[in-house]
Amino acid sequence: MALLKANKDLISAGLKEFNVLLNQQVFNDPLISEEDMVTVVEDWMNFYINYYRQQVTGDPQERDKALQELRQELNTLINPFLAKYRDFLKARELRSHPPPSS
Repeated sequence: MALLKANKDLISAGLKEFNVLLNQQVFNDPLISEEDMVTVVEDWMNFYINYYRQQVTGDPQERDKALQELRQELNTLINPFLAKYRDFLKARELRSHPPPSS
């Protein structure tokens, strides 16, 4: 079953907005752990899904499919963001704890 055009448009808008949110993040002190960042990002994703839950159209099956696709697409944006944060934490840790010189 193909998604309704209105739902495709909502998903597209949601992805653009979520991507803006992720791109606005500045990593600086105080830093939070990687696990805490995962929780924060998952909370953001759930907020977006709950917001768009009120706007998707169609019968219950169409609505569920649209929300499932939104969740999958948001996850595709989240994974690179979390990898970037993980790399940032590792680089920060290396700067604060340089390896011993021989």
